[in-house]
Amino acid sequence: MDKEPGKAWVVVFCGTAINLCLGILYAWSVWTKQLISVDKAGQIIAEGPAAGWTYITNAEAATPFSLCVVVFALLMIPGGRIQDKLGPKVGAITGGLFLAVGCIVAGLMKSYGGLVFGFGILGGIGMGIGYAAPTPAALSWFGPHKRGLVAGLVVGGYGGAALYISPLAAYLIQTGGVSYSWIFLGILFSAVVVIAGSQLAKAPAGYVAPPAPVKAGVAPAKAAGTVINWNPSEIVKTWQFYALVIMFIGTTQSGLMIIANATGILKAAAKDVLFLTDNAWILASFGGLVNALGRVGTGQYSDKIGRDNAYTINCLVSALCLFLLPLVIASGNVFLLFLAVGIAYWQYGGGLALMPAYTADFFGPKNLGMNYGLVFLGWGLGFFMTRLAGTIKDMTGTLTWAFILSAIVLIIAVVVSRVTKRPMHTAE
Repeated sequence: MDKEPGKAWVVVFCGTAINLCLGILYAWSVWTKQLISVDKAGQIIAEGPAAGWTYITNAEAATPFSLCVVVFALLMIPGGRIQDKLGPKVGAITGGLFLAVGCIVAGLMKSYGGLVFGFGILGGIGMGIGYAAPTPAALSWFGPHKRGLVAGLVVGGYGGAALYISPLAAYLIQTGGVSYSWIFLGILFSAVVVIAGSQLAKAPAGYVAPPAPVKAGVAPAKAAGTVINWNPSEIVKTWQFYALVIMFIGTTQSGLMIIANATGILKAAAKDVLFLTDNAWILASFGGLVNALGRVGTGQYSDKIGRDNAYTINCLVSALCLFLLPLVIASGNVFLLFLAVGIAYWQYGGGLALMPAYTADFFGPKNLGMNYGLVFLGWGLGFFMTRLAGTIKDMTGTLTWAFILSAIVLIIAVVVSRVTKRPMHTAE
């Protein structure tokens, strides 16, 4: 067999559809801007789309989001176990329905507690279980020469979700209110995950992925993987597993810091451009697009030039931009700002395509759900820079030192990637 069966690509695109629902995390600010008022915190909102809700502070608004992220990262491990043992259908549909119910609960409870429980806890559980299913299922059909591209396509749905959820949610809020928007999206997500999830399947036992085609005069792809399927209990005994976690922390921390501060960065750099200061969401939306493209693009060229080279290029270019970002902000050059921030988003998205491909290359595709769930802890730990950046800004008034520290972490992660090679199993 010289090419993958049609079912393989059905799994890929259904996995993308599921992640287009789970990616609601990146659209969180659409709802918080309707509810935040520090001066009126605790008071019932009397009119407007959020009538009947209660005003909340910035700190309160951050809690459901942060809780969702933590629960998401922790549930990736049992989610991966479910995918490996019960199959991707069970994981994807279960996770998607948890998220759908969480959205409906948040809308019906019409309270801050409803957001914490519905979005923060149920949503986080749904994302962790659901996100763990599509990528391993899709990668099981493909050889190492296509793993980067396939991982990028599947996880690109999560990164690109904000591109449609943000405007859709804003429209629903204006036409039906905050509660209506949550309930509508919950019903929509439940339908999508049941339909798309039912099409997910791992490659059957004995299936052998087609090898990379060999063409005269064309260098073969550099991505190469193990022929042994490691168990989760085995990978945690290798130093390479911890190296992958460190690399995941490195690629995550800088991107999340930029994502969390994108609106403020644009307001600081483009203070003389009234249109941009009034529409600071433009940079975040631009970043969402680049985030999604970075997942697909990085995955594709990592298949050609190797994971290490792709990781190195992404991180070093991003580190250079972070070092220069204080000067760019001070100059007020909007083009350079979008370029620098765009590279940071690309690097972040690219890391989320590289790390599942790395994990499959190092430890095999059979137990990828659980194995990648363990490596994914690095994504959760990468949030430390976002909190540190906030502390630095409170103390100094700027993010300059946060940019510098983040760039240094990226460089350290590159060094780790250059010395980390695939472990050899005792059976090899």
